[in-house]
Amino acid sequence: MPLIPNTFPEASERPDDRWRQTHLGRLLGHAMRRFDERVLHLMAGNEGVPLALANLASRDQISAAHVHITRHLALEGSRLTDLARAAGMSKQAMGDLVDQCAAWGLVRREPDPVDARARRVVFTPVGLAWLEAFKAAVAQAEAEFRDAVGKDVATVVALGLEAYAH
Repeated sequence: MPLIPNTFPEASERPDDRWRQTHLGRLLGHAMRRFDERVLHLMAGNEGVPLALANLASRDQISAAHVHITRHLALEGSRLTDLARAAGMSKQAMGDLVDQCAAWGLVRREPDPVDARARRVVFTPVGLAWLEAFKAAVAQAEAEFRDAVGKDVATVVALGLEAYAH
């Protein structure tokens, strides 16, 4: 049996591809996942979160995907298509998340007062308590970020991200 020649270049001859692990988009993705994980961890320990939801969060049953509803659902309610668009998700994927959140008592669907053919997704009282816990967890995670990188760096990062996002 003939030997297959090594077609891979020596390490010194390979192009440098470390940029794939360290480019800005990848770093932003890692930072967002870390931030969301910390927020969910803080919410799991928040006394204002109903026990069943805290248990789901502590067992990683609630993910960053579920946080999209918390981030994007308007206080007066939103149509599913608007909610999906705001979260950058398909209508079907958002519908699945809304179904789960409705089963957990966070949201409900109700008729849209503007268009009788349409339905809105709205927070329930439990969902509003969840939203308050989310607000507190985000504030805590932001404070931890400021402590980790320093106030000046945190301010520059926030201003830079805001400018870049808009």
